[in-house]
Amino acid sequence: MKVENVTKPETPLLDKVRLPGDLKGLSEDELVQLSSELRTEMIDAVSQTGGHLGAGLGVVELTVALHHVFDTPDDRIIWDVGHQAYPHKILTGRRDRIRTLRQEGGLSGFTKRSESEYDPFGAAHSSTSISAGLGMAVARDLKGGRNNVIAVIGDGAMSAGMAYEAMNNAGALDARLIVILNDNDMSIAPPQGAMSAYLARLASGRTYQGFRDFGKKLSSYLGKNVDRAITRAVEHARGYVTGGTLFEEMGFFHIGPIDGHNMEHLVPVLKNVRDHGQGPVLIHVVTQKGKGYPPAEAAADKYHGVSKFDVITGAQAKAPSNAPAYTKVFAQALQEEAREDDKIVAVTAAMPSGTGLDLFGKEFPERTFDVGIAEQHGVTFAAGMATEGYKPFCAIYSTFLQRAYDQVVHDVAIQNLPVRFAIDRAGYVGADGATHCGAFDIAYLASLPNMVVMAPADEAELKHMVATAVAHDAGPIAFRYPRGNGVGVEMPERGQKLEIGKGRIVKEGSKIAILSLGTRLADSLKAADELDAAGLSTTVADARFAKPLDEALLRQLASDHEVLVTIEEGSVGGFGSQVLHFLTNEGLLDNGLKVRSMVMPDVFMDHAKPEKMVADAGLDASGIVRTVFAALGRQQTEARA
Repeated sequence: MKVENVTKPETPLLDKVRLPGDLKGLSEDELVQLSSELRTEMIDAVSQTGGHLGAGLGVVELTVALHHVFDTPDDRIIWDVGHQAYPHKILTGRRDRIRTLRQEGGLSGFTKRSESEYDPFGAAHSSTSISAGLGMAVARDLKGGRNNVIAVIGDGAMSAGMAYEAMNNAGALDARLIVILNDNDMSIAPPQGAMSAYLARLASGRTYQGFRDFGKKLSSYLGKNVDRAITRAVEHARGYVTGGTLFEEMGFFHIGPIDGHNMEHLVPVLKNVRDHGQGPVLIHVVTQKGKGYPPAEAAADKYHGVSKFDVITGAQAKAPSNAPAYTKVFAQALQEEAREDDKIVAVTAAMPSGTGLDLFGKEFPERTFDVGIAEQHGVTFAAGMATEGYKPFCAIYSTFLQRAYDQVVHDVAIQNLPVRFAIDRAGYVGADGATHCGAFDIAYLASLPNMVVMAPADEAELKHMVATAVAHDAGPIAFRYPRGNGVGVEMPERGQKLEIGKGRIVKEGSKIAILSLGTRLADSLKAADELDAAGLSTTVADARFAKPLDEALLRQLASDHEVLVTIEEGSVGGFGSQVLHFLTNEGLLDNGLKVRSMVMPDVFMDHAKPEKMVADAGLDASGIVRTVFAALGRQQTEARA
């Protein structure tokens, strides 16, 4: 990827660091200076590319300290989610490409194994680091290795049950694993100044560790039960001082809280744990999200993920659009419905602003529930409310709803409970790449009995589908919509209930039929214009529903046209597969109908601009035209039929 020449900030010490080994000989004062330069470099880079800003700024000193103390890549550092790993990328041989972040052909916005040996585990969904780290630690022990494994997890990610499952397992195995809890919201406890740092250093040092081990050996002679009782008593007593009782109960040796921006606190504790640590250890580090950049410090949520911005003012540059964002249309439509129906409640999994439910929450705070990064719990929680006559809307990204699939099946679909799933970020998501791409929701939901699956062609249709979901009490219902803005259609004053399982003819023709699900409709109409110009009279239909199918519409399209093309921004196994299954079983292919199913290619596609990803997948107007001509066995350059 070509990078434009830009004026970079002066970073004399950082300029000498090519790989983490270059940090080994630096003094603590030099580490402080390096952190300042690293922070400046990151701000400048993200101002040009956009991306996650606040989280990375908060872990600059921690990143420097980790690479100074540990021997990476032999020692494994796993960054939970990975969106805070930009400083890590700069220090691990990728500085020359840091201004390609999230750009086509450039660095990923998350950790990625194929990108660097310093990324031992790819992550973009939260709360996976401790599980992965424990697997690495156990594998190391099986091989007889001695390297360290460090999982860095944020306090927000600790709201997910998977983190506790991993900690419970790690405590039971007594594996040598280091977990760093990055507390950037003071949600557990603020640091207690010099005394807290002193206690952390004391607890992590050789003297305390040696005394603890000696006590264990001594009490072991008195019997297993006495040993356990004495150990628990000692750890409880220490827990009341340092705040670590919960983690100690799970088998972790707890250290902290310590100031995550103070090298005098960080480096000695990390060295002590490196040299003397036994079994699983949790270091509680308190940091400030957005540290060192005043606009990000003042508005951590606004600067969590940013577009390009002016470093001096912090003002973010966003392309103007006359069409509203789909997310905002959903939120406002739900608010309108909730004003008339007090049974409507909204559930989000730590994404109130990302799903638009922050707007709903301001008007209906008592009917809005943020369950944390706990999609599994969120779905079953909504199912419980549905049993009591409420109308829960679970607003969850397509890629995150994958984490709750068993709950969707077992707790919602089997019991036929009317939970409403508002599935944001359906289809390609651009710079967030494969990890956040909403590719599979049609396939994994339309395969379930009792489930209704809708996809709006535009923002007006989305408003109608919100109203349809409100009125549907016969079982679960889902509607998917993409990231970004609508197409600019006129908006209805109020959403109208659609007939379940009924599509619509948008344009009538006689030879070619294009059946679109979701926002591929605009490109379908463009393709129809080109096909008409080539003498191929084209019908365009909007399916609206992936399940149940509009069987009457399918029969009409199959009997009246020579070619039928289905198109969706989803994986194989979704809408097109449902259509082919119906056509085959009904014998509607026996008359020679040519059917083509257009879906996302069977690959995990790297980040690029959404329109480029759609074009590369062949799901734009040009791709539809090519598919039609291929089905007819003709060249596009041939004369009109």
